[in-house]
Amino acid sequence: MTSKPEVDFIPGPPPTELTVTDLVEGEGAEAVAGGVVDVHYVGVEFETGEQFDASWDRGQSARFPLPNLIAAWQQGIPGMKVGGRRQIVAPPELAYGPAGGGHRLSGKTLVFVIDLLDVA
Repeated sequence: MTSKPEVDFIPGPPPTELTVTDLVEGEGAEAVAGGVVDVHYVGVEFETGEQFDASWDRGQSARFPLPNLIAAWQQGIPGMKVGGRRQIVAPPELAYGPAGGGHRLSGKTLVFVIDLLDVA
């Protein structure tokens, strides 16, 4: 992937379960639970479509140990292959928790489009 993805508005009510959709199938090494991933991503609020974060806007990818990330990423990235682009829709309990949880995104259903660049 060479450009920041547009995140399409998803009609209907927010899902109550984690939703994982491969937009592009990768052909490289596979991400594993507990591993380290190097990704580019865009995150938007499900209800408004408003972007709240994007590694693309900082001009560099982000490298994370999966155990340090929200549950939706811990569950939604393993099995993804380098070169792939995946959309993850995370209900609040798999993102930043219920409303009033202290994070500005608590209580929100979030949509991420993630490009897997490398695994370690």
